[in-house]
Amino acid sequence: MDWRSARIGFKQYLQLEKSLSKNSIKAYLHDIEYFDAFLIRNNKSIGPLQVVYQDLLEYVSSLNSAGVAATSQARMISGLRSFYKYLLLEDALQDDPTRFLEMPKQARKLPEVLSLEEINDMIAHIDMSKPMGHRDKAMLETLFSSGLRVSELIGLNISEIFFKDEFLKVRGKGNKERLVPIGQAALKAIDIYLNQVRVHQPVQKKYSDVLFLNHLGTGISRVSVFKIIKSLAQAAGIRKNISPHTFRHSFATCLVEGGADLRAVQQMLGHESITTTEIYTHLDRSYLKETIQLYHPRSKRQK
Repeated sequence: MDWRSARIGFKQYLQLEKSLSKNSIKAYLHDIEYFDAFLIRNNKSIGPLQVVYQDLLEYVSSLNSAGVAATSQARMISGLRSFYKYLLLEDALQDDPTRFLEMPKQARKLPEVLSLEEINDMIAHIDMSKPMGHRDKAMLETLFSSGLRVSELIGLNISEIFFKDEFLKVRGKGNKERLVPIGQAALKAIDIYLNQVRVHQPVQKKYSDVLFLNHLGTGISRVSVFKIIKSLAQAAGIRKNISPHTFRHSFATCLVEGGADLRAVQQMLGHESITTTEIYTHLDRSYLKETIQLYHPRSKRQK
């Protein structure tokens, strides 16, 4: 088996069995191609089945020498592990050369979040005299109310909004569906956009059920959502590095700091692992200190 045929089979595996998005598949294949290129540069004329643990160690060492960030290294190693897992499933290999390969240690960076006041300030800077202002307000309210990824936001259909039950049906990573609650403020903004703006807009047939449209009557792009949010943050004088994902972080942080069950937050965000959700447990230190002083028997002031 050569690298080309292995990549073709791996791509089909990711598409059919793992149901990954095009971008995710592209990233996995890039990881394999990068490793193959490393072998060629080092005059190692071997196929994927001849790779041994030592080859992988040398590869990781080269990434360190090149100054590749720990997060990027972790992703590249993860791609190789998935590739060799596929080869094992295909019975092309008996032993996995990536089995003892360690992930680089990463410092967990806390995500940037917005306060409620900052979010309200951004929404206040939307020009509501323009028809698309109602759309932009509905998008921001939905992002903060439900913690959607930008891909989930732009892929949201009208038929997937349950106004009476206050739920959205969301298609997340790997085309997996989940139900996510949505608040009254977001539902009201969506209702106004639907009945006062979108109903008067020409819509291309293919996008008749898509909620958020651009001025051409097709689905709004993720790039446009990024630009709208960046512009509103700038208008509100917010100097943080803001993106649609910041609203997702803010949604999760509000819930966790408010005492929400971590498993419930995990389900709403669509995280496969609880460890991904645990990053939102960065509670305010003064709040923690106050809690200990109030409730721990050894921390109470002596009279």
